Amino acid sequence: MFVIIVGGGKVGEHLARLLQKGGKHVRLVEQRGESIPALKRDLGEEAVFYGSGTDPRLLESAGVREADVVAAVTGADETNLVVAGLCRSEFRVPRVIARVNHPKNLWMFTPKLGVDVALNQADILSHLVAEEMSLGEMMTLLKLTKGEYSLVEEKVHPKSAVAAKAIREMELPAQSVIAAVIRGGKLLVPRGDLVLQAGDEVLAVVHAAEIPRLSALLGAPAAEG
Repeated sequence: MFVIIVGGGKVGEHLARLLQKGGKHVRLVEQRGESIPALKRDLGEEAVFYGSGTDPRLLESAGVREADVVAAVTGADETNLVVAGLCRSEFRVPRVIARVNHPKNLWMFTPKLGVDVALNQADILSHLVAEEMSLGEMMTLLKLTKGEYSLVEEKVHPKSAVAAKAIREMELPAQSVIAAVIRGGKLLVPRGDLVLQAGDEVLAVVHAAEIPRLSALLGAPAAEG
């Protein structure tokens, strides 16, 4: 896979290193001259291009017409939008990813403006923090069929009614099903003999009306809050 990254700040440099380690062909575009020597030293002379990612000629010299993905990750939302639009309309890049620095600008990062995936860093960070705080609190990951059903995630509370019980022993709400269990970063198939442990992340599909019952089953007893 050939990836062009526009923006050589901390995010862009880290992403480039990560992709190179994964065997991807990476080229990085950065317009701050003072950053170029260090970037070339870390990523390789041929991987770094000096100039603005909004310059079509520079993008062409970096090989944008052959790129599978372009990631615009500068610290300026307007620059990321221009790069995305240019790569999609002018160069027909198959996939364009753009960083959103300010959440209020998220509404502009749409496929119509060339963005396939908008990465809202504030939103991502908020969800990560919320996930770490979610022991015994249910999070809705995805709403299905006009909101009647949801894909939810909840960590099993140490004092919940199902901790140390096999799935077949659980009295699940009628309109709910456990889709997966994640333990220590590993995905476990939720067979009937699987014993739930405190801290397990349970992913379930549940009807909106049954969410409180499922949450009460996996979460802390009422007295514990």
